[in-house]
Amino acid sequence: MSRSHPARLAASVVGALLAAAVLTPGPAAAQPHRAAGSAGCGVPTDLAPGASTTRSLTVDGVRRDYLVHLPASYDADRPTPLVLSFHGHGRTSDYQERLTGMNALDAVVVYPQGVTGTDGKSAWEGAPYSADVDDIAFTKALIDRAEEDLCVNTRRVFASGKSNGGGFAAVVACRLADRIAATAIVSGAFYPQSGACEPRRPVPVLDFHGQADETIPYAGNPAKGLPALPDWLAGWAERDGCAARPRETRVEDNVVLQRWRSCDGGSALEHYRITDGGHVWPSTAPNEDSATPTTIDATPIISKFFAAHPLPKHA
Repeated sequence: MSRSHPARLAASVVGALLAAAVLTPGPAAAQPHRAAGSAGCGVPTDLAPGASTTRSLTVDGVRRDYLVHLPASYDADRPTPLVLSFHGHGRTSDYQERLTGMNALDAVVVYPQGVTGTDGKSAWEGAPYSADVDDIAFTKALIDRAEEDLCVNTRRVFASGKSNGGGFAAVVACRLADRIAATAIVSGAFYPQSGACEPRRPVPVLDFHGQADETIPYAGNPAKGLPALPDWLAGWAERDGCAARPRETRVEDNVVLQRWRSCDGGSALEHYRITDGGHVWPSTAPNEDSATPTTIDATPIISKFFAAHPLPKHA
């Protein structure tokens, strides 16, 4: 089933902002090396460029659903970035698609659907309320399917998500560092049930979190095992071999950007601390999370971060 959303995209402020920040390589890499192209390059697809299509696959005997969106510019002979965008607890792939505006990226965007967890709501592996399914296996299957069926730039496969989905995007970075070039997280829920994080290489991480977030508190929630954001960031700084302390830049009156320097292997760690930010996807226009705009747009920032951090050739 195909579902195009031209009116939605035409009205999207995010789409306009992305016009100058689409997820494409810089001038020096304007023509991706053919070796970065997946097995699906040169293969016709029944997916319509500019449209979203509902698809499914079976993992460990369980049917898993997802939305896949091809950019209007999709060319079966041009390796295209792939972005996985994971929804929050109790949400849907369709909600995540509307929320993020990522369909405006020059990338194949996949919105996976989580399985109903123990509390009757959709969730991702690593949360205490998640179902007994292997979401890492699902993620690997999604990447494999996209690379087999579409012309994907295998050095530009990225993970992103919000809340429980953001926490899972971090788990993906921990466990699939050989496939995922970088990850971007909004209001991430980093539960201890996710297990140890031991990526095979330094992974670039971009994070957004509001200090007024009452769902996933910035200061953490010891009763739920949720770490304070400074502690979680310090853990990633150590994993990526970055300097212990970040440089801070005030990008808006209510937003501070923290950047860690000297990370290993060309990695990066960046964090946007939003003083009055709640549990929302930051956007300067009203979105599915909130009718009240924020002062920064997460999606264009994510796009630029991803474009700057392809998978190293020898990862």
